[in-house]
Amino acid sequence: MNKDRSGYRFLGGWRGLRELLPNNLGAFTQVFVSLKSYNFRLYFGGQCISLIGTWMQQIAMSWLVFRLTGSVLLLATVTFMAQIPILVATPYMSVFVDRFDRRKLLVLTQSLSMVQALLMALLTLTGLIQVWHILILSLLIGLINALDNPTRQSFYPSLVPKDKLSNAIALNSAVINGSRLIGPAVGGVLIGLLGEGICFLLNGISYIAVIIALLMMRVTPRRESAVKQKVWEDMRDGFRYVAGNIPIRTLLLLMSAISFFGLPLMTFIPAYVKTILHGGSEMLGLLLSCIGVGSFIAALYLAARKSVLGLGKVVMLSGALLGIGLSMMSFVTVPWVAAVLCLPVGFTIIAAVASINTLLQTLSGEDKRGRVMGYMAMSFTGMAPVGSMVLGAIEKWIGLQMIILLSGICCFVAALVFEYYRPLVRRYARPVYIEKGIIKEIAMGIDSTEEQQF
Repeated sequence: MNKDRSGYRFLGGWRGLRELLPNNLGAFTQVFVSLKSYNFRLYFGGQCISLIGTWMQQIAMSWLVFRLTGSVLLLATVTFMAQIPILVATPYMSVFVDRFDRRKLLVLTQSLSMVQALLMALLTLTGLIQVWHILILSLLIGLINALDNPTRQSFYPSLVPKDKLSNAIALNSAVINGSRLIGPAVGGVLIGLLGEGICFLLNGISYIAVIIALLMMRVTPRRESAVKQKVWEDMRDGFRYVAGNIPIRTLLLLMSAISFFGLPLMTFIPAYVKTILHGGSEMLGLLLSCIGVGSFIAALYLAARKSVLGLGKVVMLSGALLGIGLSMMSFVTVPWVAAVLCLPVGFTIIAAVASINTLLQTLSGEDKRGRVMGYMAMSFTGMAPVGSMVLGAIEKWIGLQMIILLSGICCFVAALVFEYYRPLVRRYARPVYIEKGIIKEIAMGIDSTEEQQF
């Protein structure tokens, strides 16, 4: 039997599960190594403040919509409006990421995001808020994020040395998910005490921290590339590059599957809390915080890794375990059990997504990075609203619990398919690793097997 095709290889026994653990405890000394960079310290600090406000706004938005309408479909529609521009507009926006100074673009997008949050606060605090207001402002933030997401992802190489890139990406994931611990919990309490409008107001104010951090950075201004061809021609070149690159194409397809079937849980979780667990905003905050704890641990684990080698297997195992976790959640009606299951679900989502992000950053060429990150934003953030709308529509016929079960099964199958093609992906990734000097780490004893090169 070919070991590469056997069930043992997929599950990997205890050896396979150990891929989700660092090689040694000393690896944790590497967790904060990218904070030695002045620019990344500023960025990290600004994100710590701003993202707490972002998570507060997200929980407040979901709770407000469900309170006003009581509709799972409208809950999914608001998410759709906020994220569908990323699917549609990002290929166009990402062209400008490769053409213009990325720090200036980030200052612009953060300023516009602040305006959106303050408008939400004004309408909610004055009692004028209606569902159509939320839909329009959700569409606005989606358009802003269509430019912000690929710009942010492409900005990391300007903040840290090349060998610290994967650590910086993982630490940023830690910030995102560490803020998820605080934001939803604080937001749930504030909603009960003062209403949703305060959450929107505090989020608007929090953007000031990121804007100040960006302006204080000592970044060599990126030379804006001469416009040699039309935007649509740059879009076409970016698509051809992504479609013709087997490792990048395969990773983006897996990201799309995880986003389509795994991320809608975040959209439906208010309905899950209210209709299945029979809880309130405090329980919603608890479950989201548990997801945040798992995600935070996953981000620290990835930051502790010394190399990108072996991340392909981490991606596969995370996708499979995510599917198992979602499937188990579909049968749960006891709040504390649901909270416990949210821990591994949060871990596996971030372990898969952040690993794919790191691999894409590593495999893409500098002149195409903005467009590759644009397609990553489409796959991660853009596919989620499509999944939410499709699954939200089906929910009326088969129920929320069956939707969660279906999502878990599909995530597990996607991981199986990825595992089948992983040897082919590894073969095409190897020349890139050699060109960028990553493969030299094998000779230094970090990994001596071809199996763990991807």
